[in-house]
Amino acid sequence: MSIYYTSSKEGITEEALEELFLSVDWESGKYPKQLLQAIEGSHSVVTAWDEGKLVGLVNALSDGVLTAYFHYALINPSYQSNGIGKELMNMMLERYKGYKSKVLISYPDAVNFYNRLGFKSEDGSKPMYISELV
Repeated sequence: MSIYYTSSKEGITEEALEELFLSVDWESGKYPKQLLQAIEGSHSVVTAWDEGKLVGLVNALSDGVLTAYFHYALINPSYQSNGIGKELMNMMLERYKGYKSKVLISYPDAVNFYNRLGFKSEDGSKPMYISELV
């Protein structure tokens, strides 16, 4: 395994996104064209690659000053527990270190991972959605 990291959006394809997102059973993987548009429209993206294969991705949506929201954060299960997620999140946290708020929504099994990176739950708040994904 020879992992390299980049903050460039170049080289990210619909096929690579579809494969990565479906590897973690995310419904959005069924919409690769829209996923690519979403990634291209992100404030920033960091990715992990094993040779030519996209194995991890974190993107940020941001107002450019105060708040960064990390919407997608995923690692292909075959590559999890190798420090890739930690490296990608640390790259993003460094990129947005001067921002007052850094926000993400975690699945229950990933809460401890994000806690170790400094994320905490906010008392009295609850994530809310309107989802059009079928």
